[in-house]
Amino acid sequence: MADKRFHLAWFMNFTPDEWREPFGQGGNPWDGQFYIEMAQAMERACFDLIMIEDKLMVPETYGGSRDLSLKHAMMVPKADPAPLAVAMGMATRHLGVVATMSTMAYPPFMLARLSSTIDSLTKGRFGWNVVTSAEDLMAKNFGMDQLPPREDRYAMADEYMEVVGKLFDSWEPDAVVLDRKNGIYADGSKVHTVDHDGQFYKVRGPLNTVPSPQRRPVYLQAGASPRGRDFAAQHADAIVSVANGVEGMKAFRADIRARAEKIGRNPDDIKVFFCITPSLGETEAEARARYENVTMSDNFATDVLISISAITEIDFAQYDLDKPLPEKLVTNGESGTLDKFQQWGSGKTLRQLAADGGGGLVSSMELIGTPAQVAEKMGEAMAEVGGDGFLITTPVLRVSRRYITEICDGLVPELQQRGLVRTEYKHQLLRDNLREF
Repeated sequence: MADKRFHLAWFMNFTPDEWREPFGQGGNPWDGQFYIEMAQAMERACFDLIMIEDKLMVPETYGGSRDLSLKHAMMVPKADPAPLAVAMGMATRHLGVVATMSTMAYPPFMLARLSSTIDSLTKGRFGWNVVTSAEDLMAKNFGMDQLPPREDRYAMADEYMEVVGKLFDSWEPDAVVLDRKNGIYADGSKVHTVDHDGQFYKVRGPLNTVPSPQRRPVYLQAGASPRGRDFAAQHADAIVSVANGVEGMKAFRADIRARAEKIGRNPDDIKVFFCITPSLGETEAEARARYENVTMSDNFATDVLISISAITEIDFAQYDLDKPLPEKLVTNGESGTLDKFQQWGSGKTLRQLAADGGGGLVSSMELIGTPAQVAEKMGEAMAEVGGDGFLITTPVLRVSRRYITEICDGLVPELQQRGLVRTEYKHQLLRDNLREF
């Protein structure tokens, strides 16, 4: 009998938790305890992994200053994901922990060493969300006037992956001998220099950490453009995507698998996670009312526009909220996000686009209803798509204990009763759990 299970993951960031709403937590999670408890809830529900997003700048695009971003706590403040990944990993036993780290910010040696260390600390449960960054404000924090053009960033990222791969392999699996009798800790003949001298990077090596349980972290990536899809098909163990409905999900997964097969990779080794933002209630009417109450609020529209402005580097404050955008916009930032947001030709006002963007930008399909209704829709969608899993998130990445409980203690049990998701972990390593089905 075919295994119909799919994988579950959660996408969040180390930023203020939900702080304005009636069931908010207060917006002061900086000791990490709130997110540690969140990770423990994910593990109790048998999620494969939790992924921490990141940005490396204070947004200044919306309204031409940083004031509104700070006022609304949108994309700032934001703490470093790597230490939080360690804290969450040390407080759990099975859950994969994934940190976002930019190839534009970390020298390859530093990232490889950090990743190897965290993978050892978590006993083989670490993943790296590979990003190249898309904001000129980020570039200014790292000695650049602006980011290189998009195609150059991908060329740099390809070489970056080559370098870190060499570093992870610079110690042979049996290099650590631990021969107490003869006083040999590591066999020097099995530790090799890298001597990489490429177009963008020059690294001698070897890595000065021992091989970690996975040898290298699980690689996650979110490539939407054709060039991004090629990159993901070549390197990623898992890909995160926002598709347009079931047909869009099916087409994206088929495209990725075809690209992987073309370069000789087993497409089953790449798991595609589709972002969703379930809105739950005791009845469908209650769930829809809650969804509309959130997405039509003034605060929500502003939050979405601050976020979109930051990642596309277009100031949406210059446009009338109650009129359509006057022109089709282009960007050197996240172009796929911009195209999905602006829905050019739809005639919708900017306010309507912001409301749509609240769910549409981060949700591949509408999921509003009772836990049973949403579980049924998820199962039907995944059966049609063919795999591989869902990445649950919230529109602006803020979360409350109430929402965590609704998912982990409401939705997931419904999925488990239908035999759609795991009820236990069978492997120690994150990569093995991903490849189990």
